[in-house]
Amino acid sequence: MSDEDDIILSELDDDELVQQMHDDLYDGLQDEIVEGVEILLNRGWTPYNVLTKALVEGMTIVGIDFRDGILFVPEVLMAANAMKAGMGILRPLLAETGAPRVGKIVIGTVKGDIHDIGKNLVSMMLEGAGFEVIDLGINNPVENYLEALEEHQPDILGMSALLTTTMPYMKVVVDAMVEKGVRDDYIVMVGGAPLNEAFGESVGADAYCRDAAVAVETAKALIAKRREVGAA
Repeated sequence: MSDEDDIILSELDDDELVQQMHDDLYDGLQDEIVEGVEILLNRGWTPYNVLTKALVEGMTIVGIDFRDGILFVPEVLMAANAMKAGMGILRPLLAETGAPRVGKIVIGTVKGDIHDIGKNLVSMMLEGAGFEVIDLGINNPVENYLEALEEHQPDILGMSALLTTTMPYMKVVVDAMVEKGVRDDYIVMVGGAPLNEAFGESVGADAYCRDAAVAVETAKALIAKRREVGAA
């Protein structure tokens, strides 16, 4: 870490600092990310620009290397936690300035399942991509999902499962949405280790995402498509 200590963040110009923040994010350095965010804000950067240019672009690099097998879950979680530390400063400022959001997603692990590393990773990566994320946590019965949809009116509902025994519960949730007549109001994305494309189709989801990087790409693409249709 010695060479890290030689770099004084405040002495870097904007471009160098953003580059350094991408590296620090990649290495999961929370304190450095917080410091970088504060320096850019003090230099008059808008919270939205700090979010997109320093943090989102940095997490995009992390996402690509995760997808390509260069980085693994522990490293991505470290990067995501560094991102989260930076977001802690930016979130209230973004809310004040009414910065544009890419979209809104309600996400949670289904009833009977208490696994959340994958879901947390997806949540953090989505937040890193500029989404507003409402995370319902683990072990969610149908009612939790339906209440959250009604309360938050998101673009997307995301469901996660790690056990083959809890996977079928996703269909219970989708069926309940159909019954209430709200299925078409939302994009439904599912994910988790035992799932696959065919399973996603069988429960009536719009998309199955095999990992967090794919989830971000898919969420962006589906929202863009839906907005095009809405505008047409």
